[in-house]
Amino acid sequence: MTHITYFGYGSLVNVDTLAKNATHIPGRLQGWVREWKISGLAANGQGTCSLTVRPKQCAEIRGLLIKEPKDGLAALNRREARYEPHHLEAESFLADVPHSHPGSGLFVYKALPEHNTWGNEQSPILQSYLDCVLQGFYRQWGEQGVVDFFETTDGWHVPVLADRARPRYPRAIKAEPALLELVDEMMRARNVAVILDRSLAS
Repeated sequence: MTHITYFGYGSLVNVDTLAKNATHIPGRLQGWVREWKISGLAANGQGTCSLTVRPKQCAEIRGLLIKEPKDGLAALNRREARYEPHHLEAESFLADVPHSHPGSGLFVYKALPEHNTWGNEQSPILQSYLDCVLQGFYRQWGEQGVVDFFETTDGWHVPVLADRARPRYPRAIKAEPALLELVDEMMRARNVAVILDRSLAS
């Protein structure tokens, strides 16, 4: 096997964060749901909460089928250090447009048991991370992609740290104003708690 094939459902949907030689196909993964249920300390000692997935009958989530050379696996595993790969049946992925069969070896990253906990005030969602994720959905599927992300993701009781002015997420991007307005609107609609970034006062 010269390539690896995996399903991205969070920051991996933002193709600007992928390896330069990666290819991608937008589509849906059947039988899974996203959730804000992976937390722990980042390299800087800051507690953060990220996305993971869990099996759920009759559910499906949008994302990308990503393929890249096998020699990129070590770097990908370092990026997904809180996760472990989980094998997927190729038939669980439905492409938005006809494509060749993904073949064997398709996998998705899900939280390691020791990190599989809901985020909280000590481990919040970084707004810069959320913006990066949703820029990917916005570019692939427009406003409907952002709406769909909110509707198919569990855990909006987890607070968001407002770090846009001083991003803490290492792959932070500069998102379109229209996207940021939509993200804020969707957060308000779900009464997502926002924590002010105290570092901005220093």
